Amino acid sequence: MTTFDTVDDLSVRKQTIARHFANASDYDQHANIQQTVCHYLLDSIAHTKQSSVLEVGAGTGQMTRLFAKYIQSEHWLINELCTEQTATLQSILPTAEIIIGDAETVDLAENHSLIVSANAVQWFDSPLSFITQSAQRLKSGGQLLFSTFTPNNFLQIKTLTGQGLHYPDIDEWQLALDSDGFENIKLSIQRFDLPFPTPYAILKHMKLTGVSTNQTQVKSEDTQTFIWTKSRLQQFESDYWQHFSRKDETGQLVVNLTYEVLIVSAFKL
Repeated sequence: MTTFDTVDDLSVRKQTIARHFANASDYDQHANIQQTVCHYLLDSIAHTKQSSVLEVGAGTGQMTRLFAKYIQSEHWLINELCTEQTATLQSILPTAEIIIGDAETVDLAENHSLIVSANAVQWFDSPLSFITQSAQRLKSGGQLLFSTFTPNNFLQIKTLTGQGLHYPDIDEWQLALDSDGFENIKLSIQRFDLPFPTPYAILKHMKLTGVSTNQTQVKSEDTQTFIWTKSRLQQFESDYWQHFSRKDETGQLVVNLTYEVLIVSAFKL
């Protein structure tokens, strides 16, 4: 069974995010870090047998495929923002209930034994609210397990363009978890520095994985949309080479893009 939010139910920002990911048709070929993170999450699941699993922001189903292979559950509830992923997600878990819509506003039921979200919470208008929502949706003893990113994520892009999402830091996540009564809290950070042959290749990689340097952050009313121009792109490439280049093991000059991932596991009292 699939339930849909209409496009009109999504904010302009969420519609933009949905379009970015809907257009990222080669996501799985380029989202290697995200796939690695899904395996970290799988390794952190406390029990392979569950009564009810909720996955928030399933995307192309990277995490869902691991669920289907390794986890048993009496009930599956899979949430995703993009309608384009419906058939894919349903094919991975035919018995799952698929809810298409904004996870911050749709009804995702309660009394789950496990809530998992891989690489999605950072797109929330209010990422920390995910903790409170999850506390309401979990049954006592249930596990919350998710990955998001730290303020150091894509630090090169933020430094050179001033653009990007706001990521709460690890202390803010810890406080939110404590405030909502979670226990056995574990937070860990994994950093990945990906080498690319050119700064332009980095921009292409970001687009192919659904990320754009414009219209993705929560904006104030006086924030202008970031638009690439020829001169801005040339300056960006020049600055990137100057500040973020290094030689790889073969002596070739490359530029890095930093992914810094926060993995959170906690249990409801």
